[in-house]
Amino acid sequence: MIDGNATAVRSAVTRALRGVHWYLKELTGEARWDDYLRHCAEHGHEPMSRREFERRRADERERNPVSRCC
Repeated sequence: MIDGNATAVRSAVTRALRGVHWYLKELTGEARWDDYLRHCAEHGHEPMSRREFERRRADERERNPVSRCC
């Protein structure tokens, strides 16, 4: 029974860590890079460099600021 409990705990911890990882990627915008690469692969486009991608994202945020309260 101890092995079963250890497996259940390990599984729960793994799920929790995956959830935290997903949340942090969404929060930091890292997921947008992954989405962009997936889009390029699906449509056969050559992706721009990560540096160019981030530069364009920063330029877009400067052109279209969004006021966030709270």
